[in-house]
Amino acid sequence: MAKKWIYALEELGQEHINLVGRKCANLGEMTKLGMRVPPGFAISVDGFENYMQVTGLGKRIETYFASLGEDLKKSVQKQMDASRAAKDMIAKTPLPASIVDEIVSNYEALCARCGEPDLPVAVRSSGSVSMPGQMETYLHVRGSAEVTRRVLEVWESTFNTRAIAFRLEKGMPVDKAPIGVAVIRMVNAKSAGVLLTVIPTTGDTDRVVIEGNWGLGESVVAGEINPDSFTVNKASMSIEKKVNKKTRCVVSTANGTVKADVPFHLQDMPCLEDEEIRELVRIALGVEKHFGMPQDMEWVVDQDLSFPENVIWVQARPAKFTAQRKEAEADYIVDQMARLFRR
Repeated sequence: MAKKWIYALEELGQEHINLVGRKCANLGEMTKLGMRVPPGFAISVDGFENYMQVTGLGKRIETYFASLGEDLKKSVQKQMDASRAAKDMIAKTPLPASIVDEIVSNYEALCARCGEPDLPVAVRSSGSVSMPGQMETYLHVRGSAEVTRRVLEVWESTFNTRAIAFRLEKGMPVDKAPIGVAVIRMVNAKSAGVLLTVIPTTGDTDRVVIEGNWGLGESVVAGEINPDSFTVNKASMSIEKKVNKKTRCVVSTANGTVKADVPFHLQDMPCLEDEEIRELVRIALGVEKHFGMPQDMEWVVDQDLSFPENVIWVQARPAKFTAQRKEAEADYIVDQMARLFRR
């Protein structure tokens, strides 16, 4: 494994999607834009492929899936059985020492850079093909042994049932999935959530919508709570607020992340201050301009830092949204007129 397969985020950009996956490439691109991104490193697709090749696991899994034939497409139960079998093969195939040493070396360098032994990190999947929610993310991972274990479990999650079903549906090879892994410093989150530079239900590109909750963003992304919602006019930067009662959140502890009660005095308070909202929008509009399209972004406000250094980004990707209603209505009218002339 002489070829380099782990990269600092600062070494990466949009041109490296096939090398490290979309999430890692986006984080690298965000650092180039001067955005505040947690320090970390990316394990490239080559890391996973080397593990599969050096251990002979890739050939065994390929042979196994080939033996299932077309029946795999016809039955969810067979996909579940295949998932268990493939993941069991990985669980029984330890990481070679050369791979472990490289991951540990980069993790320890990150700890030294941040001045904290056993630095808590997030270990996140980073697929070359967008498959939201189909592979695993692990938060508040501490120590070399735990980091390497979680990296292996992210690789293992490429054979989750939903990931297998996705590849079958898209006509992709089912026995492999190019995947990178992001290992980034955990942020001590005061609040977190998502931001879209378009209203997704209407395609309105004149406004930004932000949703958030106290603690980490997992409660927002997973839809487990009714978050605060802030709608901001891009031109005037005026803010419309819908502050909801937030009774539960996800927080970091020494033993990982847990769901917790929101302190009573915070339940009806907005999770973002106006200056934080406008800073989020200011940066997001710059990213939208850079990529030339509406963005779907994830943010965290670090309670250990002062404004504006406390506004940190952990994800940016193209937003999915419907066409603007007026455009849709215009298209409908044009279509109806064309039908009349064809009669």
